[in-house]
Amino acid sequence: MQAMVMEAAGQPLVYTTMPLPVPNDEQVLIRIIACGVCRTDLHIMDSELAAPKLPLIMGHEIVGTVVKVGSRVSTLKLGDLIGVPWLGYTCGQCKYCLKDQENLCENALFTGYTIDGGYAEYTVAFQKYCFHLAPHYRHPSAAPLLCAGLIGYRSYQMVGPAAKHIGFYGFGVAAHILVQIAKQEGKKIYAFTRDGDLEAQSFATRMGATWAGNSSEPAPVILDGAIIFAPVGQLIPKALLDIDRGCAVVCGGIHMSDIPSFAYQLLWEERSVRSVANLTRKDGDDFFTLAGKIKIKTETTLFPLQKANEALDAVRNGNISGAAVLVM
Repeated sequence: MQAMVMEAAGQPLVYTTMPLPVPNDEQVLIRIIACGVCRTDLHIMDSELAAPKLPLIMGHEIVGTVVKVGSRVSTLKLGDLIGVPWLGYTCGQCKYCLKDQENLCENALFTGYTIDGGYAEYTVAFQKYCFHLAPHYRHPSAAPLLCAGLIGYRSYQMVGPAAKHIGFYGFGVAAHILVQIAKQEGKKIYAFTRDGDLEAQSFATRMGATWAGNSSEPAPVILDGAIIFAPVGQLIPKALLDIDRGCAVVCGGIHMSDIPSFAYQLLWEERSVRSVANLTRKDGDDFFTLAGKIKIKTETTLFPLQKANEALDAVRNGNISGAAVLVM
């Protein structure tokens, strides 16, 4: 098979020929249709996430079909259309798994980070960490749902169902998916972008945001919650300033720059700051059930597999509205 391989951190990926991976008894072999390019992949390349397996095939927003099953696979069969997310394996035995917090598993493995992922023509995945997909997802536009959609949805849930006015700080792939859910549920989204990024602000309003403006601007209303998608620590005190008492700022990324010190007054009155780590399989089931009702649409720019480095550069430089997706 052909694959784009990270041989060393900070270096471009290498387009190479590799043997097909062999599934173990609990795994399936997947012919990949498409794989989304996530900002987390940049954090891996830039060593902001330490200790990836090397060499590594990145990619954790995978849509594909099952072409071989292990001897103990019972939930999937040949020809099934499936999605593979970031969470690739949990032990089921640590204190977190036993508390229904598998997203915090002490022995977790992650697709495209500690196990090979989707920047290739084929991959293997554990049956329990694959999602059955409806036939209409047999398209590259479904790939961003497997991370931006899932992690974004977990972040959105943490804001709380009572929130009506929600701030999105950074309007990229996850935000453009979630704004569709929020609009369907009668909520109003206020999108904050890099100062002067009129293209991103226009994209936000086109996707359904009630208001879009610069991150340095005050919110036009008092917010009931905020989700920070941009990996910028300076946005936390700004978001705390924008939200009402008793509300939360949710950090939806796996990595963020350092958070500057801020006055306790910003946190007082039971405001809170919390992070989102990974996802649970229940998050995925709930999200795809909801997505099927809303008919979420993603905006994508497609790249052939061998152009993965160009796709990563486009994501790094903010040159794409929506998602970059590799097609095989």
